[in-house]
Amino acid sequence: MIVLDASVLIAHLDGDDRHHDRATELLMAAADGGLGASPITLAEVLVGPARAGLLEQANSALHTLGVATIPVAEDAPVRLALLRARTRLKLPDCCVLLAAETTRSEIATFDNHLVRAATELGLMVRTGP
Repeated sequence: MIVLDASVLIAHLDGDDRHHDRATELLMAAADGGLGASPITLAEVLVGPARAGLLEQANSALHTLGVATIPVAEDAPVRLALLRARTRLKLPDCCVLLAAETTRSEIATFDNHLVRAATELGLMVRTGP
């Protein structure tokens, strides 16, 4: 499974995003191994479409891609606090790290801060196809 950061999904859903083509190629290349995201990441991705009245279409696109929701474990509050303290990343990025740690998966992101933190934690990162 590949754990997706919001940056990849937002770029894929927005044809005008400068990373749109790269995101689409990355998702298509990774789809066979399974795609997943934390519920917080998915909510983050859906905010823009919700504001634009396109929530149903965006949610349908995520389902068509086969993006699975990675459940949050009971110990998530403590683990997220530790990740936030250690990496100084914002909580949504820590949710990506936690999802990858929980599923022992690679992360797909275009966020350089997340790439650096994930690498320091020994997680594999994919930034392109």
